[in-house]
Amino acid sequence: MRFSLKRWLHIIGGSLGLLGVVFVFMRLNTYMEQIDLTRFDTTAWSLIGLLALVYGAANVLLAQAWWHLLAFFNVEVERKWAVKTYGLSQLAKYVPGNIFHLAGRQALGMAAGLPAGALAKSTLWELGLIAAAGALFGVLATPLVWPTLPVPVSAEAFGLITVMGIIALRWLLSPAASATFIWQIFFLTISGTVFMGALFLVAPAVVNFSTFSVLCGSYVIAWLAGLVTPGAPAGVGVRELVLLFLLKGAVVEADLLLAIVLGRMVTVAGDFFYFLTATFIKSTQNEYESSGRE
Repeated sequence: MRFSLKRWLHIIGGSLGLLGVVFVFMRLNTYMEQIDLTRFDTTAWSLIGLLALVYGAANVLLAQAWWHLLAFFNVEVERKWAVKTYGLSQLAKYVPGNIFHLAGRQALGMAAGLPAGALAKSTLWELGLIAAAGALFGVLATPLVWPTLPVPVSAEAFGLITVMGIIALRWLLSPAASATFIWQIFFLTISGTVFMGALFLVAPAVVNFSTFSVLCGSYVIAWLAGLVTPGAPAGVGVRELVLLFLLKGAVVEADLLLAIVLGRMVTVAGDFFYFLTATFIKSTQNEYESSGRE
């Protein structure tokens, strides 16, 4: 690959990441204006900061999943490089269009010498697998539309279907594909838990052991709706609308709206934390040597 092309790919990937930073600060400013800051004390703000750190760290699970997918397509790269590249490109998802983080990752990967075809395939498989993982969480939210179904039954069904899916992926495809699915399930579970942490700060009576799985499932389904909606940066608007629909009646609307805004602020701050951390990750991999397989 010519040096000039590599340089332009680095510029494109880096520029998309920096553009994402701009939109993140704009989004954070909007959320801060929508939240009554006097409502929360020092302890609450400490918990909000902790939730942001947890969510930011959870993004590493998605990077791990992508690393496994690259291996699935016979592209062996350093794990640190995958975590760094994923973090540097992730903020671009806040740029209107909802695809620029994928374009940035593609550019950075090609600049490192990775096969363009394998990179594109890994992205498509990543989206397909995480959409399937997200859809599974709909089982947890089933009691919201079928009140006679006991919550423990929906939780057991979710666990059983998930295990079957992991086994099927390992048997039909490869251990790398099943590992990708596992990391994505973990990430989505943490994401749902982080939202419940935000909801707990607003309406503590709503969040308890009996509602954990239903609330987690509802959040992930709303997240999935935002993921598959074209043009919505990081699912903004779509996720909120679906959550309001699913949890209407279960949570006071005013509390739910505040929790949604607070949850958004937490996830945006967490993504920014991951971006900053990724910039300091040292990777020894500067160039990928193709094995001739994709």
